[in-house]
Amino acid sequence: MQKLPFELKEKPGIVIFTAPSGAGKTTIVRHLLGKFPELGFSVSATNRPARPHELNGKDYYFFRTREFLRKVKEGAFLEWEEVYDDQFYGTLSSEVDRIWGLDQHIIFDIEVNGATNLKEKYGDRSLAVFIKPPSAEVLFERLRGRKTETEASLKKRIIRAERELTFEDKFDTVLVNDDLTIALEEAEEIIRSFLSL
Repeated sequence: MQKLPFELKEKPGIVIFTAPSGAGKTTIVRHLLGKFPELGFSVSATNRPARPHELNGKDYYFFRTREFLRKVKEGAFLEWEEVYDDQFYGTLSSEVDRIWGLDQHIIFDIEVNGATNLKEKYGDRSLAVFIKPPSAEVLFERLRGRKTETEASLKKRIIRAERELTFEDKFDTVLVNDDLTIALEEAEEIIRSFLSL
């Protein structure tokens, strides 16, 4: 784990966790939300169908494609991207307003391009953490082990993950998720340092 380049001076702030799909960012973010009441989770928006365990407004805001694209035209998103063909993800400006209205720091669980856009927008008010698997091979095995994808969508995720693994130097710190217990402890320390707790 690298030493963080700064501490948060202006509050509330933004903590961005990003990683290729399957690296463990959602597990780590959920753990941190349970440990730090100062953090509020930014719920992303998507047009993909909800998985059986996912709830609208908790895991994602689920929109039909037409509604998602209408919101894009209206300027409702801080950032958005077509992550896969006809599959969109984005961060609604209203989410940032909602969480800051509660006087909480915002924590994001977001894909790599969205994370770079947020980091550029918020600069030193934000901390961007790249979660890295111990190897590309381990990451691909994790993706296969999920059994939530068709063979075609799994192939797309693996191709995208290979590209996203090259982005780690664009973020403030890198957290290797090899042993989950150690990764969770290091993630807690990153939050304490950034929020000066």
